[in-house]
Amino acid sequence: MNKLAMAEEMKKRTKTFAIRIIKMFRLLPKTEEARIIGKQVLRSGTSVGANYRAVCRARSKAEFTAKMGVVVEEADETVFWLELLLEAEIVTKSKMKELLNEANELLLIFASSHNTAKQKK
Repeated sequence: MNKLAMAEEMKKRTKTFAIRIIKMFRLLPKTEEARIIGKQVLRSGTSVGANYRAVCRARSKAEFTAKMGVVVEEADETVFWLELLLEAEIVTKSKMKELLNEANELLLIFASSHNTAKQKK
């Protein structure tokens, strides 16, 4: 798979992830803590895809590296909020497992790409 095809695949994957985050948010309990944490994960989880699209439009290696750093930060923050929902027992492990796995996979992919870009500077 060439770089363009891989980028398109990641755009689709991050958009699907954002949609899953939105759907998970809608199903959260209507408690104050779930609402507050839910809004945080909604912001960070949907911004992963939006910021990845910005990475794909980078005009230089430096801009690519900087923007990829933002994607890594948002993906890591999303993992944090999802873990918090799980560990605070706001959602059950069975409902969170697949979404948390995807968040961790995306984080690993983007962190690896970011590290590679930093090394090539």
